[in-house]
Amino acid sequence: MTLTPLLNGNRVRLTALNSADTETIAHWQQDNEYLRLLDAKPAYPKNEVQIAEWVREGQRGRETFLLGIRLQATDSLIGFVEIGDILWAHRVGWLAIGIGEDEQRSRGYGREALTLAVEFAFRELNLYRLQLTVFAYNHAAIALYERLGFQIEGTFREFMERDGERYDMLLYGLLRPEWVR
Repeated sequence: MTLTPLLNGNRVRLTALNSADTETIAHWQQDNEYLRLLDAKPAYPKNEVQIAEWVREGQRGRETFLLGIRLQATDSLIGFVEIGDILWAHRVGWLAIGIGEDEQRSRGYGREALTLAVEFAFRELNLYRLQLTVFAYNHAAIALYERLGFQIEGTFREFMERDGERYDMLLYGLLRPEWVR
């Protein structure tokens, strides 16, 4: 039997995060655009201590699997993927992705990393359903999720306010039988 490599793509690979990565991730926290694409909470940077706790929690691998996105060519950390809040009895998990450096966005790294993460979730963790939320103003992420087969399942109307305007938050889901690589 030949096993397919799970966490290695052509240009990126998914790895464990380690304590040395906290400085890089804390640097990303200084980018307001990154923070506003990633989270509905106020765009407030976390420090290295807070990042280290998040990494430690992700390393426990019970209900959350936190993986770094590294370039194959240089081993540079450019982002993360998180499969979290897993409900094992139902085989359901939440998915999140962040590409930290602006110059690494819109280059296809997120698509490759997300493809690897979905494969890992369905083939190795044996999940049946993945779900995620995305803000309606994040057009690049929405296009990516839809290209990968995620389907819109709901809208949290006028969920958040940014710069005096209200924005929807969209719920997307992907079922294992729908996943076509």
